[in-house]
Amino acid sequence: MKNLGYLLLAGGFLAGAFATSLDVQNVNWTMFAFAAFAAIVGLIVFKRQESAHARSDAVLENNRGELRESIDNIVRDLGEIAGDAAATGAALRQAIDLKLRTDLRRFADARESMIHLFGLQTYADIMSSFAAGERYVNRVWSASADGYDHEAATYLVKAADQFADAREQLETAMQGGGQARAAS
Repeated sequence: MKNLGYLLLAGGFLAGAFATSLDVQNVNWTMFAFAAFAAIVGLIVFKRQESAHARSDAVLENNRGELRESIDNIVRDLGEIAGDAAATGAALRQAIDLKLRTDLRRFADARESMIHLFGLQTYADIMSSFAAGERYVNRVWSASADGYDHEAATYLVKAADQFADAREQLETAMQGGGQARAAS
């Protein structure tokens, strides 16, 4: 069904372009309207299939595990990086790239399931802390690249605090268990 949506969307756009290119002075509006309608129907079909997939029990349960595991890894690895006094400059940047980037990406990829699992407000609260922590990690990386090791150390602690807060909020939401899901 998702492929049908893609086909209608692409076909509608191509047919619309074809209808407008037949005659420079006069557009066949009937053909163009039909093509636009097909594209809109294709988009609706595609979005509905995508939404149904995003709300499926298997995807939500898989993403619940991804969220928990990735934020636990981030907090653990960030604590290790912050505890390593020798991690400055290139060593700090390498540690961030090797230990954090994959889990940051995994969490971000699974984040939208939080809306379906816990509700929009909980999602916003968790993502606010997560995004602040991610910005601090990026600031640490930049500060270490510019030779500001003291600033990097300061923001490493701030990043760890933000991610710990995000993990705590996520755990609270998971223990509260899917009230938002039951309500929707």
